[in-house]
Amino acid sequence: MENQGLPRALVTGIAGLIFIVLFGSSMFVTIEPGEKGVLFKKFAGGLDKETVYEQGFHVIAPWNTMHVYDVKLKDTFEKMEVLSKNGLSIKIDLSFRYQPVPSQIGFLHDNIGKDYLERIIKPEIRSVTREVIGNYLPEELYSTKREAIEDEIYAATKTNIEAKYLLLDAILIRDVTLPQTLRTAIEQKLKQEQESLEYEFKIDKARKEAERKEIEAKGISEFQKIVTRTITPQLLKWKGIEATQEISKSPNAKVVVIGNGEGDLPIILGGQ
Repeated sequence: MENQGLPRALVTGIAGLIFIVLFGSSMFVTIEPGEKGVLFKKFAGGLDKETVYEQGFHVIAPWNTMHVYDVKLKDTFEKMEVLSKNGLSIKIDLSFRYQPVPSQIGFLHDNIGKDYLERIIKPEIRSVTREVIGNYLPEELYSTKREAIEDEIYAATKTNIEAKYLLLDAILIRDVTLPQTLRTAIEQKLKQEQESLEYEFKIDKARKEAERKEIEAKGISEFQKIVTRTITPQLLKWKGIEATQEISKSPNAKVVVIGNGEGDLPIILGGQ
C-alpha cells in the first residue's frame, strides 16, 4: 500500500509542476508601484470594471487576464501649426501632463483602451488649441496673453477628457514661432510700448517732484509770515541788549557807549 502511494504522490507532484510551468506566467501577476490592474474573467462575465487591483502580488485563474495600467503622471510634448485670429500661420510647442483616473481604469479599458493618449488626449488638445488660438492675434500669443491662452486651453481640454476617465494636470506653451518679419515688428512694438511707459513714469515723477517743491515753498512762505508777525521792535531791542551784554563780558578791551546805537542800543567800540 505504501509502495503504491508513493508513485501516486509523485505523479501528482509532477503534474502540478507541469501545470505551474505551463500556466504560471498567467496565474501570477505582480502590479508595480504606480500601477493599477483590472481583471478580465473569461468565464465569469468578462471585464470586471468595478474592481481595481492595487500594487502587489496576485494569483488569478490561468484563463483570466489582468490588464495593468500605469497611472502615474506623464509628460508629453506636441508640436502644432495653428492659425491666429487674422489668419496667420503660427508654430507652437506644447507640453502637457496627464494620467488615467486610477479608480476608473476598468471603464477606461472597456471604452477606450491603453492607447488613450493617441486616441483621446492628443486629438482633444489639438482641437481645443486650434479653436482657442483662433480667437487671438499673434502678438497676444507671443507676449501679452500667453498665460490666459494656456488657461483657456487647459480648462476646455480638462473638461472634455474627464468624461473619458482621464485627468489633465497642466498645459504649457513652451515656444511660439512666428515669421521673422512679424516677430521683429512685434518686438519693436513692445520696445516702443516699454519706452512709452518709462517716459510716462518720468513725467509722473517730475510732476510729483514739482508738487512736492510747491508744497515745500508754501510751507516756507507760511513760516516766514508767522515769524514776521511775531518779531516786533521790542523783541529785537531786547535781543540786542542780550547780545550787548554777552559781548561786554568778553575779556577783550572795549569801550561801551550807552544809548547812541540804532534803537537806543549801546555801541561797543574797539576791542583787542
